[in-house]
Amino acid sequence: MQAEARSPGRFSRPRKAVSVGDGELVKVTPLLEGTRAVSCEPTLAGLDARDWVSRSGDTLARLRDEHGAVLLRGFSPLDADGLAALATALSGSLLSYDNRSTPRTRVSGKVFTSTEYPADQTIPLHNEMSYSDSWPATLFFGSVIRAAEGGETPLADSARVYDRVPAAIRERFERHGVRYVRNFGSGMDLSWQEVFQTESRSEVDAYCKQHSIRAEWLGGERLRTQHVVQASVESPTTGQKCWFNQAHLFHVSSLPEEVQSELRESFAEDELPRNATLGDGTALDPADLAEIRAAYAAEEIAFRWQEGDILVVDNVQFAHGRRPYSGPRKLLVAMG
Repeated sequence: MQAEARSPGRFSRPRKAVSVGDGELVKVTPLLEGTRAVSCEPTLAGLDARDWVSRSGDTLARLRDEHGAVLLRGFSPLDADGLAALATALSGSLLSYDNRSTPRTRVSGKVFTSTEYPADQTIPLHNEMSYSDSWPATLFFGSVIRAAEGGETPLADSARVYDRVPAAIRERFERHGVRYVRNFGSGMDLSWQEVFQTESRSEVDAYCKQHSIRAEWLGGERLRTQHVVQASVESPTTGQKCWFNQAHLFHVSSLPEEVQSELRESFAEDELPRNATLGDGTALDPADLAEIRAAYAAEEIAFRWQEGDILVVDNVQFAHGRRPYSGPRKLLVAMG
């Protein structure tokens, strides 16, 4: 396995097998030096991950809870339906992708492609749907086609990111929360129809009311939403505080400078297609966002995908992203 890490930190330890009480079926080792994440490989050729899960009881769930991220490598490849079956076996049910933030295609049932941004773009580290008041507990990524170069899905331990963010910034964010502002109907970014998966304005209004999202219809197809939610959460599994928001991703400063300039020339601050402020409406300090991005960068780890890999991620314990790539790439996602 090719892998790289930044700042191994206090968890650095020799690579060794991890006991799972099911040694005749799998070998579990640290995914990467210096991280809690693990890699799980079968000792029996052709083993189906679904069979292993059914035969090993709560082993995979226990590994996910203890280590935060589990890479299944060397099992029989699974298609979209197989990934859905594995995810359902672990999570009990799968989620649809509602209140969308990025473009994706439904492959089968509740299995989607990963975010369909251009291959030359980086997707910053983030926790799935942490811009919302509800989110998936577990993510399942299935590698169908590995990019010729790049295309890794980097990870970062959310508790370690929290610890790295300066205390004054944490206090400010946690006291006010984060306000996400989205303007639909300008022809930029996603349409409200795609985000809310409906053509009905009344259904949008009902969804927004249910989730305490302020929605303003501004004429034509224009809709502005504002949602104030958490900056951090406590992991239900570990009890640790985890950095859990997308302020650094939604804020206009996350875009390339030329794109920022074009947007600011075209839109007033409150009309930008998407942006983030503190929960009380105070503009975010670029220096604070730089510290947050630095915290993620210091904790970022990455491994090279192989076709057939499945990555199981506790969505609170670990953030994920995407590196640029070349050549075809296909990664499936299910949310439990």
